[in-house]
Amino acid sequence: MISEKTLVDEVSGWLRVFSDGSVDRAWTGPPEVEFLATPIAPNEKLSDGVATRDVIIDSNSGLSVRIYVPEKKPDDNQKLPLLLHFHGGGFCISRAEWYMYYHFYTRLVSSARAICVSVEMRLAPEHRLPAAIDDCYSALHWLRAVARAESSEPWLEAQADFSRVFLIGDSSGGNLVHEVAARAGSDDLEPLKLAGGIPIHPGFVRAERSKSEIKNQSDSAFLTLDMLDKFLAMSLPLGSTKDHPITCPMGSAAPPLAGLELPPFLIPVAELDLIRDSELEYIEEMKKAGKDVELLLSQGVSHSFYLNKIAVDSDPKTREETDRLIEAISDFIKRH
Repeated sequence: MISEKTLVDEVSGWLRVFSDGSVDRAWTGPPEVEFLATPIAPNEKLSDGVATRDVIIDSNSGLSVRIYVPEKKPDDNQKLPLLLHFHGGGFCISRAEWYMYYHFYTRLVSSARAICVSVEMRLAPEHRLPAAIDDCYSALHWLRAVARAESSEPWLEAQADFSRVFLIGDSSGGNLVHEVAARAGSDDLEPLKLAGGIPIHPGFVRAERSKSEIKNQSDSAFLTLDMLDKFLAMSLPLGSTKDHPITCPMGSAAPPLAGLELPPFLIPVAELDLIRDSELEYIEEMKKAGKDVELLLSQGVSHSFYLNKIAVDSDPKTREETDRLIEAISDFIKRH
């Protein structure tokens, strides 16, 4: 007799896990926001001032990336800096092809005059950490292979400056920025060089609740305490707590920050983010360790606010802080 598939766990709106191990990520929340999680097909012809294409970078695993290249301007340098993007989603949801990323990264590459390569990493709970870290690091090695002419990608060969590579990621993607930068510090990447890291609202937490977690228990549709707890329980190595080095790189279980070779970091933090306090703790510990760290504090907004196109269009404060975020990231790239 075949047993019926039953629901084991769910994260409201985003994800359902079943007794047979299968996972359903179809959006079940309010239909008016579903478009944010809708895949956007690549378009190698210019659209919204940007051309996009998807490339499989590992034929064995199927690992792929999405490339964004802005329309060339007369005053552009011959080669453009390169952003290697790691999407958020608590290591459990999101895809590089989603509209929420398309609408932001088309704007960012146009403003920063940069190329973006966004990694379509494996997700938990099917693939627990460090799977996502391994995929993101594999993408960095692929860029190195292209820079060394050991692999071919015509768009990057023609237009990318491999001596100015920036790691950028949102939420859990910010954790991946730290992890990949830390690994890269002891690796030979020549002729590729890491020029900076930009973890946006990184998912740094501790097992013990912070004051901001208790105060801002549900700061937005993009992060609630339930989402935080469940996604990390599904993604961290079995038996781990949030004090694991991936989620708490400033904790005692993590390698000392002072011993890591890291590029300069710009770390945007949202004032109303429920994990704001642990993000700020990470910044302070980085500074104590002698690292080059800049803080950008976005006032009156919450976690991943800039990815919510509805709020960006309808709320003047969200629009203002999104413009300020893009300007700050663009300035950081130009200075490094």
